Amino acid sequence: MKEKYNICLDIGGTKTLGVVFNKDNEIIHRIKKKTQDGGADSSNVEELICSVVDELLEGAGIKKNQINAIAAGAPGVINQETGIVLFSPNLPWRDYDIKTPIETRFGAPFYIGNDVNVGVLGEYKYGAAKGCDNVVGFFVGTGMGGGLILDGKLFTGTGFKGAEYGHMILDPEGPLCGCGQRGCLEAFSSKKGMSAYIRQQAGRGRECRLADKITGNGVFKSKYLKKALAKEDAVTVEAVDRACHYLAVATGNMINAISPDMVVYGGGVMEACGDYFMERIEKEVDKYCMPSIRTTVKLKSAALGDDSILYGALSMILEKE
Repeated sequence: MKEKYNICLDIGGTKTLGVVFNKDNEIIHRIKKKTQDGGADSSNVEELICSVVDELLEGAGIKKNQINAIAAGAPGVINQETGIVLFSPNLPWRDYDIKTPIETRFGAPFYIGNDVNVGVLGEYKYGAAKGCDNVVGFFVGTGMGGGLILDGKLFTGTGFKGAEYGHMILDPEGPLCGCGQRGCLEAFSSKKGMSAYIRQQAGRGRECRLADKITGNGVFKSKYLKKALAKEDAVTVEAVDRACHYLAVATGNMINAISPDMVVYGGGVMEACGDYFMERIEKEVDKYCMPSIRTTVKLKSAALGDDSILYGALSMILEKE
């Protein structure tokens, strides 16, 4: 009998990562493709996903009938039971059934969930939060994602809409967020939030190394943020310190609300500049939570980096077996 393999995907607004896991849950092949290559149409993004799976099969030298299952994390509100993407902020999916066409094409089960939920699940099963029962996750990227493990289970709330605490309001008169509200954590601490501050300061005539690195969609690459911090660029330092301040406030709120074993921080920004962020968050967080609760909570950076969502997707498959 031929060995079976699991294929796991991280479908983002700008890039899609894919890996093949063998029977020992080891990654044997991986690829990365720009998501935008699939175009702005729902079926084109679906076709891109299929092309990633095809390339993984070819690169790993395995046949379609050797696929055990396929699983993915993607941005948005996703019904994990039906595989229907109700809404995705960075992909052209609205009430879109992605499960049926993938299963039809590859003849294997397909599972999909919100990317940060899946990423926190990966850290819980294989990464920094392994062995913890209650975990709060903040993933800092273009936006601000949240994920929550309660009593050893992924919490998704009613209609799989839970854990969106990137949109907890920290200042009702604060900056406008993409969700339509003002003063959300995302509006302060995500790439978009930091970019908005940098652009504001640059518009006032202040020099900033990152100003010309911000793209049309309002973000910058994390590697440029790291370089600007290393050069102690004043406006960049202000933007990041502001982001860390509000992350500390949000962390304190979640510590008080959940009393988790651990708060884990992931995403591209944390992978590039995690030490800088963690130092400032840890310095401030005690101001915003009850001391008696804080004493039992650990704060850690994600251990799996770009692979958090991929291992979370693997966990989704293994939980179904």
